[in-house]
Amino acid sequence: MNPVRRIQGRTVVLPNRDIDTDQIIAARYLTTTTKEGLGQHAFHDLRFDKDGNENPDCILNQPAAVGCSILISGNNFGCGSSREHAPWALLDYGFEAVISTEIADIFCNNSLKNGLVAIVIDAQTHEWLIQNPGSEIGIDIAAGTVTLSGGRSVDFAMDSFARHCLLEGIDQLGFLQQQSAAIEAFEEKRN
Repeated sequence: MNPVRRIQGRTVVLPNRDIDTDQIIAARYLTTTTKEGLGQHAFHDLRFDKDGNENPDCILNQPAAVGCSILISGNNFGCGSSREHAPWALLDYGFEAVISTEIADIFCNNSLKNGLVAIVIDAQTHEWLIQNPGSEIGIDIAAGTVTLSGGRSVDFAMDSFARHCLLEGIDQLGFLQQQSAAIEAFEEKRN
């Protein structure tokens, strides 16, 4: 995983509430243990009809969504079953961050472990983002801020360990490996 310090990108708005992990990546696509290629199946049942044709009404299929790296979602994003495939699919699709007023805890944790920045913001800022799709915004992980078009900045909370891991580009195992000297010293004392 590469360090994630700052994200600058355009937003695409998928205002649906209660988007669960099966909508993000349907269970029928969970037959792989690799991350590559899952993006083609992200939001499959929203993006395509039962015959595999693109749904022209889905915002993700419209030209305005091309190149957008920040997903603005309705409330309660990522609810449902725990599956790391969901953040893998979003990352492979091209998203670097998802912003909502509520993100399911398990999805949020899985996202942060895999380098997808999951941000919960206040309702007023969220409403502005919903009403202004395609906005260029900046996310500063260290500062814990989202800077909107026009320069207004809002704070967001993030677990300090998750923040550290994102900034360092490591997961929990990487963190433990960084502590190997201290672990070895502790083991030596015990023997």
